[in-house]
Amino acid sequence: MTGGSASPVTLDSGQRYNKLMKFYYTYVLKSIKDQKLYIGSTGDIKERFKAHNQGEVKSTKNRRPFNLIYFEACQDKKQAEKREKYFKTGYGRKFLRDRI
Repeated sequence: MTGGSASPVTLDSGQRYNKLMKFYYTYVLKSIKDQKLYIGSTGDIKERFKAHNQGEVKSTKNRRPFNLIYFEACQDKKQAEKREKYFKTGYGRKFLRDRI
């Protein structure tokens, strides 16, 4: 084998592992104000949840505050967006009702 060398992946360090694994999330928020659900996806669930509750998201700012009631970790953005789209269907909403 010629060329560069690859560094081994060590799983004993959570910090190194987390840098290698980038997750995207599909999440469901429930408005405490009107009890309605909001479904979305993001690459940083903590920051996105904070943004919703601080009124920084136009589509939800009048429905604050929110509780995070469900989320799924996905391996890539496309998969997270696909799950978001599914949860917005009748079948997806039934799936959520059965689990929440």
